[in-house]
Amino acid sequence: MIIVHVYLHAREETISAFKEATIKNAKNSIKEPGIIRFDVLQQEDDSSRFVAVEIFKNERAMLAHKETSHYAEWLKTAVPMLAEPRTRKRYLNHFPDDNGW
Repeated sequence: MIIVHVYLHAREETISAFKEATIKNAKNSIKEPGIIRFDVLQQEDDSSRFVAVEIFKNERAMLAHKETSHYAEWLKTAVPMLAEPRTRKRYLNHFPDDNGW
């Protein structure tokens, strides 16, 4: 399992449109067979900051996600609304896992 946190900072004047485009991408993403979870979080004390939490079954699923039409649409629509380049961190899951550890 691969967990990715994508840190996003929208320009103030685009917050509503950015959130709409990002949620649309998330709703389509969770339909992909290789995606376990796809959350969109908005920072409570700064509404222009978001975190997308993406959980993939494996590397292949993560790469397949980047080939989808909804991800391409999100790139075209939402990325220009960012105040700064997005950043991401990858995490590995240790608990809970499929083995009950």
